[in-house]
Amino acid sequence: MAKTASRYICSNCGAVSLKYQGKCFECQSWGTLQETRVETDRKHRQPGAPEGTTVVQNLHDCVPSEFQRIMTGIGELDRVLGGGLMQASAVLVGGEPGIGKSTLMLQLAPRLAPARVLYISGEESPNQIRERARRLSIKADNLWLIPEVNLERILAVIEHEKPLLVIIDSIQTIHSSEYQSSAGTITQIRECAATLIRAAKQQNVILMIIGHITKEGALAGPKALEHMVDTVLQFEGEGYQRYRIIRSVKNRFGSTNEIGVFRMDETGLEEVSNPSEFFISGRRTDVPGNSILAAIEGTRALLVEVQALVSKTSYSMPQRISTGFDLKRMSIILAVLENRLKIETWGQDVFVKIAGGLKLAEPAADLAIAAAIASGLMNRPVDPAAVCSGEIGLAGELRAISDSERRIREAAHLGFKRIVLPEANTRELKPSLLKLPITIAGCRTLHDALEELNI
Repeated sequence: MAKTASRYICSNCGAVSLKYQGKCFECQSWGTLQETRVETDRKHRQPGAPEGTTVVQNLHDCVPSEFQRIMTGIGELDRVLGGGLMQASAVLVGGEPGIGKSTLMLQLAPRLAPARVLYISGEESPNQIRERARRLSIKADNLWLIPEVNLERILAVIEHEKPLLVIIDSIQTIHSSEYQSSAGTITQIRECAATLIRAAKQQNVILMIIGHITKEGALAGPKALEHMVDTVLQFEGEGYQRYRIIRSVKNRFGSTNEIGVFRMDETGLEEVSNPSEFFISGRRTDVPGNSILAAIEGTRALLVEVQALVSKTSYSMPQRISTGFDLKRMSIILAVLENRLKIETWGQDVFVKIAGGLKLAEPAADLAIAAAIASGLMNRPVDPAAVCSGEIGLAGELRAISDSERRIREAAHLGFKRIVLPEANTRELKPSLLKLPITIAGCRTLHDALEELNI
């Protein structure tokens, strides 16, 4: 019989400690070590004792895989996945409660017919799932439901049914009888996920795992969970908003940071074929503090509205609040505006928001943020027919950005007449870009770019 021992595992990074400490030795987080019980074998293998024969293979002698991508029929989801579902792969889907994770899984099942889809629910009864499918007008004769949370029974059903796709809803409810800890603990999540992923790869099954998230927005459970799967999809936005954004945080079979945009209707999640129109719809062109950014998300060019509100403050410490954009980068942009362009910001509250709930991380968003803030400070609207994109240096210069061609084509496609870019991106333009009905303005400094935008 195996012995049990206590281990303390960090809920933030997954580091294992033999004794309790207030601070994790790996990620330096306080109060994240949780006690778990693990089994240890009494008999230890002798050092150097072989357990089997390991085959060493040359790279060029490897047999090419015959696995092919399976199109889901949902264009936005296929884009985020990198072209479709990969056989024998594991996909982790996370997001806020009620944002549409289970709805997307239900909509996926009938599109894979006649292949068998196995839906393992640990949170809802079959009647509840059937009622939701009826409400969404989903008819899936190839979908089979199993209300089960025991790992060993789930593995037996997967081996017997041999489905194409297995949906686990959710991994926090699954537990194994081999471990004494309750479901949802770090040990159970890590070991159950590892066992399911191993079974999926051995039996050539596509595994989709739904995971809860913490109040900080990160996937609940050990960080190792994200490393074990092949793809991590994250729902962005709030559950009360109509639009949903799915972002590929990790993808071994495609590009990362790819996004798919959906609209939640009575019949479930509906694809948004042109996300740029969604992100810039309803904008006011006559109000100061608005600018349009030509952004790149994964392999897709998007036009996004950046909003800034500047108001005079009577307090000694003005507010700096940013939604969808890094607050520290916004502080740097404010410092550049004040020191290089002599635009006073110290006595003003500054609020920046990215419309549509999108989160911008690329450096090319700097110029649009600066243009929106400068427009609000000087009470002068930005040219409504202009789009901008560029990285700002600490000296006030504009640095080159990537994928300028796709940004230009997207702006021209949506009818904008001018795009402002760093000068380095306009030196060697393709002849096809010069034929587009849009003026391409290259600027060396932030001052020149603001003049091009009529600020």
